[in-house]
Amino acid sequence: MIAQQTEIRTSDGISDGFIYSPRESSRVPGIIFLTDIAGIRPSQCEMAQRLAGEGYTVLLPNIFYRLGRPPLMEFPLNFGEKRTMQRIQELSGSLTPEAAERDASAYVEYLSAQGSVVAGPIGAVGYCFSGALVMRLASARPDRIAAVASFHGGRLFTGAPTSPHLLLPQIKARLYFGHAVQDQTMPQEAIENLNRALQAWGGRYESEVYEGAYHGWTVTDSPAYNHHQAERAFEKLKELFGTALLTSTGAL
Repeated sequence: MIAQQTEIRTSDGISDGFIYSPRESSRVPGIIFLTDIAGIRPSQCEMAQRLAGEGYTVLLPNIFYRLGRPPLMEFPLNFGEKRTMQRIQELSGSLTPEAAERDASAYVEYLSAQGSVVAGPIGAVGYCFSGALVMRLASARPDRIAAVASFHGGRLFTGAPTSPHLLLPQIKARLYFGHAVQDQTMPQEAIENLNRALQAWGGRYESEVYEGAYHGWTVTDSPAYNHHQAERAFEKLKELFGTALLTSTGAL
Protein backbone atom coordinates (compact mmCIF):
# COMPACT_ATOMS: atom_id res chain seq x y z
CA MET A 1 0.00 0.00 0.00
CA ILE A 2 1.23 3.46 -0.96
CA ALA A 3 -0.04 6.23 1.34
CA GLN A 4 0.66 9.88 0.62
CA GLN A 5 -0.43 13.19 2.08
CA THR A 6 -1.88 15.43 -0.57
CA GLU A 7 -3.44 18.80 -1.29
CA ILE A 8 -6.34 19.44 -3.65
CA ARG A 9 -6.77 22.94 -5.01
CA THR A 10 -10.42 23.98 -5.09
CA SER A 11 -12.11 27.23 -6.05
CA ASP A 12 -12.40 28.03 -2.33
CA GLY A 13 -8.92 27.09 -1.15
CA ILE A 14 -6.85 23.97 -0.59
CA SER A 15 -8.21 20.74 0.80
CA ASP A 16 -5.55 18.64 2.48
CA GLY A 17 -5.94 14.89 2.77
CA PHE A 18 -4.53 11.52 1.85
CA ILE A 19 -4.39 9.30 -1.19
CA TYR A 20 -3.96 5.54 -1.00
CA SER A 21 -3.16 3.15 -3.82
CA PRO A 22 -1.93 -0.43 -4.29
CA ARG A 23 1.77 -0.98 -4.91
CA GLU A 24 1.09 -2.63 -8.28
CA SER A 25 2.27 -0.55 -11.23
CA SER A 26 -0.97 -1.01 -13.23
CA ARG A 27 -3.64 1.68 -13.07
CA VAL A 28 -6.78 1.01 -11.04
CA PRO A 29 -10.21 2.67 -10.64
CA GLY A 30 -10.52 5.70 -8.36
CA ILE A 31 -12.79 6.19 -5.36
CA ILE A 32 -13.55 9.33 -3.35
CA PHE A 33 -13.97 8.59 0.37
CA LEU A 34 -15.83 11.29 2.31
CA THR A 35 -15.58 11.19 6.10
CA ASP A 36 -18.29 11.45 8.71
CA ILE A 37 -18.82 14.67 10.66
CA ALA A 38 -15.73 14.14 12.87
CA GLY A 39 -13.42 14.39 9.85
CA ILE A 40 -10.09 12.75 9.05
CA ARG A 41 -8.68 10.65 11.90
CA PRO A 42 -7.13 7.18 12.29
CA SER A 43 -10.40 5.26 11.95
CA GLN A 44 -11.26 6.96 8.65
CA CYS A 45 -7.74 6.53 7.31
CA GLU A 46 -7.84 2.82 8.13
CA MET A 47 -11.18 2.41 6.36
CA ALA A 48 -9.90 4.21 3.26
CA GLN A 49 -6.73 2.11 3.22
CA ARG A 50 -8.71 -1.10 3.52
CA LEU A 51 -10.80 -0.11 0.53
CA ALA A 52 -7.68 0.73 -1.47
CA GLY A 53 -6.40 -2.74 -0.66
CA GLU A 54 -9.23 -4.15 -2.75
CA GLY A 55 -7.65 -2.69 -5.89
CA TYR A 56 -8.48 1.03 -5.94
CA THR A 57 -6.83 4.41 -5.60
CA VAL A 58 -8.73 6.12 -2.80
CA LEU A 59 -8.79 9.87 -2.21
CA LEU A 60 -9.57 10.92 1.37
CA PRO A 61 -10.02 14.72 1.30
CA ASN A 62 -10.52 17.00 4.26
CA ILE A 63 -14.08 18.03 3.42
CA PHE A 64 -13.99 20.64 6.18
CA TYR A 65 -10.86 22.39 4.91
CA ARG A 66 -12.57 25.78 5.03
CA LEU A 67 -12.33 25.59 8.83
CA GLY A 68 -8.79 24.22 9.06
CA ARG A 69 -6.78 21.02 9.10
CA PRO A 70 -7.44 17.89 11.16
CA PRO A 71 -8.09 17.28 13.93
CA LEU A 72 -11.23 19.37 13.67
CA MET A 73 -13.00 17.72 16.59
CA GLU A 74 -10.54 18.20 19.45
CA PHE A 75 -12.75 16.67 22.13
CA PRO A 76 -14.79 13.45 22.37
CA LEU A 77 -17.90 13.44 20.20
CA ASN A 78 -20.90 13.47 22.54
CA PHE A 79 -24.21 14.00 20.77
CA GLY A 80 -26.50 16.18 22.84
CA GLU A 81 -23.63 17.94 24.56
CA LYS A 82 -23.60 21.69 23.86
CA ARG A 83 -20.02 22.03 22.63
CA THR A 84 -20.36 18.96 20.40
CA MET A 85 -23.55 20.22 18.80
CA GLN A 86 -22.05 23.68 18.29
CA ARG A 87 -19.02 22.18 16.56
CA ILE A 88 -21.19 19.96 14.39
CA GLN A 89 -23.16 23.02 13.30
CA GLU A 90 -19.93 24.84 12.44
CA LEU A 91 -18.58 21.91 10.44
CA SER A 92 -21.79 21.14 8.57
CA GLY A 93 -22.44 24.83 7.96
CA SER A 94 -19.15 25.17 6.10
CA LEU A 95 -20.46 22.84 3.38
CA THR A 96 -23.40 24.50 1.69
CA PRO A 97 -24.88 22.66 -1.32
CA GLU A 98 -23.11 25.09 -3.63
CA ALA A 99 -19.76 24.61 -1.87
CA ALA A 100 -20.15 20.83 -1.96
CA GLU A 101 -20.78 20.91 -5.70
CA ARG A 102 -17.72 23.06 -6.33
CA ASP A 103 -15.61 20.67 -4.28
CA ALA A 104 -17.02 17.68 -6.15
CA SER A 105 -15.48 18.68 -9.44
CA ALA A 106 -12.15 19.51 -7.80
CA TYR A 107 -11.99 16.06 -6.17
CA VAL A 108 -12.98 14.27 -9.38
CA GLU A 109 -10.44 16.12 -11.50
CA TYR A 110 -7.66 15.67 -8.97
CA LEU A 111 -8.26 11.94 -8.58
CA SER A 112 -8.57 11.44 -12.36
CA ALA A 113 -5.17 13.08 -12.90
CA GLN A 114 -3.33 10.60 -10.66
CA GLY A 115 -0.94 8.26 -12.42
CA SER A 116 -2.34 5.30 -10.49
CA VAL A 117 -5.91 5.86 -11.71
CA VAL A 118 -7.25 4.22 -14.85
CA ALA A 119 -9.38 6.26 -17.24
CA GLY A 120 -13.02 5.52 -16.67
CA PRO A 121 -15.75 5.73 -14.04
CA ILE A 122 -15.16 6.76 -10.43
CA GLY A 123 -16.88 5.68 -7.23
CA ALA A 124 -17.71 7.55 -4.03
CA VAL A 125 -18.66 6.56 -0.50
CA GLY A 126 -19.90 8.65 2.39
CA TYR A 127 -20.71 8.06 6.03
CA CYS A 128 -23.17 9.83 8.34
CA PHE A 129 -23.12 13.51 7.34
CA SER A 130 -21.36 12.77 4.03
CA GLY A 131 -23.98 10.26 2.90
CA ALA A 132 -25.84 13.26 1.51
CA LEU A 133 -22.63 14.76 0.12
CA VAL A 134 -21.88 11.78 -2.11
CA MET A 135 -25.33 12.16 -3.67
CA ARG A 136 -24.49 15.78 -4.40
CA LEU A 137 -21.14 14.69 -5.81
CA ALA A 138 -22.88 12.18 -8.10
CA SER A 139 -25.35 14.79 -9.33
CA ALA A 140 -22.60 17.36 -9.94
CA ARG A 141 -20.48 14.93 -11.97
CA PRO A 142 -22.79 12.35 -13.57
CA ASP A 143 -20.27 12.10 -16.40
CA ARG A 144 -17.72 10.43 -14.09
CA ILE A 145 -19.41 9.07 -10.96
CA ALA A 146 -20.70 5.55 -11.67
CA ALA A 147 -21.25 4.16 -8.17
CA VAL A 148 -22.15 5.78 -4.84
CA ALA A 149 -22.64 4.28 -1.40
CA SER A 150 -24.05 5.89 1.74
CA PHE A 151 -23.83 4.26 5.16
CA HIS A 152 -25.99 5.57 8.02
CA GLY A 153 -26.40 8.72 5.96
CA GLY A 154 -28.49 11.45 7.56
CA ARG A 155 -31.21 13.69 6.14
CA LEU A 156 -31.29 12.03 2.73
CA PHE A 157 -35.00 12.84 2.42
CA THR A 158 -36.35 16.04 3.95
CA GLY A 159 -38.95 18.65 3.13
CA ALA A 160 -36.30 21.26 2.38
CA PRO A 161 -35.67 22.48 -1.19
CA THR A 162 -32.07 21.27 -0.80
CA SER A 163 -33.03 17.70 0.14
CA PRO A 164 -30.61 15.20 -1.45
CA HIS A 165 -33.42 13.06 -2.88
CA LEU A 166 -34.31 15.92 -5.23
CA LEU A 167 -30.95 15.38 -6.95
CA LEU A 168 -31.93 11.94 -8.24
CA PRO A 169 -32.96 13.09 -11.75
CA GLN A 170 -29.39 14.32 -12.32
CA ILE A 171 -27.73 11.13 -11.04
CA LYS A 172 -26.67 8.32 -13.37
CA ALA A 173 -24.68 6.29 -10.85
CA ARG A 174 -25.60 2.98 -9.28
CA LEU A 175 -26.65 3.77 -5.69
CA TYR A 176 -26.47 1.87 -2.41
CA PHE A 177 -27.95 2.97 0.92
CA GLY A 178 -27.24 1.18 4.18
CA HIS A 179 -29.48 2.61 6.89
CA ALA A 180 -29.25 2.40 10.67
CA VAL A 181 -32.14 1.51 12.96
CA GLN A 182 -33.75 4.13 15.18
CA ASP A 183 -31.71 6.86 13.49
CA GLN A 184 -32.94 10.34 14.39
CA THR A 185 -31.18 11.77 11.33
CA MET A 186 -32.93 9.26 9.04
CA PRO A 187 -36.08 7.87 10.72
CA GLN A 188 -38.13 5.05 9.25
CA GLU A 189 -40.57 7.45 7.59
CA ALA A 190 -37.71 9.20 5.81
CA ILE A 191 -36.30 5.84 4.67
CA GLU A 192 -39.68 4.86 3.24
CA ASN A 193 -40.00 8.23 1.48
CA LEU A 194 -36.50 7.85 0.04
CA ASN A 195 -37.33 4.37 -1.20
CA ARG A 196 -40.41 5.68 -2.99
CA ALA A 197 -38.32 8.43 -4.58
CA LEU A 198 -35.72 5.88 -5.68
CA GLN A 199 -38.40 3.68 -7.23
CA ALA A 200 -39.81 6.65 -9.14
CA TRP A 201 -36.29 7.61 -10.24
CA GLY A 202 -35.90 4.30 -12.03
CA GLY A 203 -32.12 3.96 -11.76
CA ARG A 204 -30.13 1.07 -10.28
CA TYR A 205 -30.14 1.10 -6.50
CA GLU A 206 -30.36 -0.88 -3.31
CA SER A 207 -31.62 0.44 0.01
CA GLU A 208 -31.68 -1.63 3.19
CA VAL A 209 -31.79 -1.28 6.96
CA TYR A 210 -29.09 -3.09 8.95
CA GLU A 211 -30.82 -4.94 11.75
CA GLY A 212 -29.46 -4.10 15.19
CA ALA A 213 -27.08 -1.49 13.75
CA TYR A 214 -27.30 2.04 15.10
CA HIS A 215 -26.05 5.30 13.65
CA GLY A 216 -22.28 5.08 13.21
CA TRP A 217 -22.11 1.28 13.21
CA THR A 218 -19.47 1.05 10.46
CA VAL A 219 -16.86 3.24 12.18
CA THR A 220 -14.51 1.54 14.64
CA ASP A 221 -14.15 4.53 16.97
CA SER A 222 -17.91 5.04 17.22
CA PRO A 223 -19.77 3.89 20.37
CA ALA A 224 -22.27 2.28 17.98
CA TYR A 225 -19.65 0.19 16.14
CA ASN A 226 -21.07 -3.22 15.22
CA HIS A 227 -18.34 -5.49 13.88
CA HIS A 228 -20.62 -8.06 12.26
CA GLN A 229 -22.74 -5.48 10.46
CA ALA A 230 -19.70 -3.36 9.60
CA GLU A 231 -18.17 -6.37 7.85
CA ARG A 232 -21.40 -6.96 5.94
CA ALA A 233 -21.40 -3.31 4.92
CA PHE A 234 -17.86 -3.63 3.62
CA GLU A 235 -18.83 -6.68 1.57
CA LYS A 236 -21.71 -4.71 0.03
CA LEU A 237 -19.28 -1.89 -0.76
CA LYS A 238 -16.91 -4.33 -2.46
CA GLU A 239 -19.79 -5.76 -4.47
CA LEU A 240 -21.00 -2.33 -5.59
CA PHE A 241 -17.60 -1.05 -6.70
CA GLY A 242 -16.55 -4.40 -8.13
CA THR A 243 -19.56 -4.41 -10.44
CA ALA A 244 -19.57 -0.74 -11.38
CA LEU A 245 -15.85 -0.01 -11.50
CA LEU A 246 -13.62 -3.07 -11.76
CA THR A 247 -15.75 -4.85 -14.33
CA SER A 248 -16.32 -1.77 -16.50
CA THR A 249 -12.64 -0.84 -16.59
CA GLY A 250 -11.41 -4.39 -17.14
CA ALA A 251 -9.46 -4.31 -13.88
CA LEU A 252 -10.87 -7.65 -12.74
